[in-house]
Amino acid sequence: MPEWDSGQREAYLTLALVPGIGFARLGALLERFETPSGVLAAPLAHLAEVPGMSPAAATAIQQADHNTGARAQAELLQLGGRLLLAEDVGFPAALREIPEPPTCLFAQGRIELLELLAVAIVGSRDHSTYGAEACRCLARAAAEAGLAVVSGMARGLDAVAHAGALEAHGATIGVLGNGFGVIYPAANRQLYEQVAEQGLLVTEFPPGERPNAGSFQRRNRLISGLARVTVVVEAAITSGTLQTVACAQEQGRDVLAVPGPITSPVSAGTNRLIRDGAEPLLELSDLLHHYPELARSADGGGADPVVPVAPLERRLLTALHRESLPVERLVALVDAPVADALDALSALELRGVVAQEGGGRYRLSQDRLFR
Repeated sequence: MPEWDSGQREAYLTLALVPGIGFARLGALLERFETPSGVLAAPLAHLAEVPGMSPAAATAIQQADHNTGARAQAELLQLGGRLLLAEDVGFPAALREIPEPPTCLFAQGRIELLELLAVAIVGSRDHSTYGAEACRCLARAAAEAGLAVVSGMARGLDAVAHAGALEAHGATIGVLGNGFGVIYPAANRQLYEQVAEQGLLVTEFPPGERPNAGSFQRRNRLISGLARVTVVVEAAITSGTLQTVACAQEQGRDVLAVPGPITSPVSAGTNRLIRDGAEPLLELSDLLHHYPELARSADGGGADPVVPVAPLERRLLTALHRESLPVERLVALVDAPVADALDALSALELRGVVAQEGGGRYRLSQDRLFR
């Protein structure tokens, strides 16, 4: 794409915002008519002749308000944002490679964060205390290691992931399912302001556009598309988070999942992902080996923990610190209801931290992985 003046960029934006005109159709139109203004001036019959162009799409272009791009650009500038067209130097190369790339991005904040290696951290809106602890710990560790933490600015673990990265004074990128000037959910207003100031917000929706069910599905492909690895912390079997996993798999991205208690509904989706072949994430090295550029120095020590333990799990680990114990003795030592103690013990066993021996005894195996 040649360097266009502001008028051509506004015309391009007008085309990009026409419903039904995606990356492929826009490319075909520019190949045929050379410039965005040339496309907008083309007769309907000529538009309909472009390969892949439906009659409805051709009609939508001809009926488009030619001032749409100029208005969107003016609103964006008023909000302190920046427009990135698909062929601009600052446009993330990773998004050019995905199926159905965005035609443009609206950005607000530290645009240079798009140049960093990134990990997507996503999870359930309705999460457990364990999920929040694991997500925050992972996001902090990833940010401290030099990765940009990408998530969807949603209620729940998305918000926890962004907050964890910010706590570490690291990089975070929030991908919106709406346009700038709209805070959704409203409870995340403070987080929006923090990410816009200290991190980066991006969206493919123009300023003022409100979210809808379809916009979140489109957002999800950008979350996984920006990152080399997508990590799922907690997700129920029916969680929308698994849509991001499907996008990552379609894009050829790696998927990691944090294991959880087999009795927890919000870990059922992540545990199934592991059963079906996703790599479990138990420590920071499980993530960082996907980023050899960030390999730790030889004297950097052992693996950093990223999955914290709940208080009851910690008491179990303390009890097992010196010797293996029968389950009845363990339950008595931790002073907890039998069902709760067994659930915690099962969670530790699933994560490989404790192991069963003969005679119903348990022993400690990998407590070094946890904080």
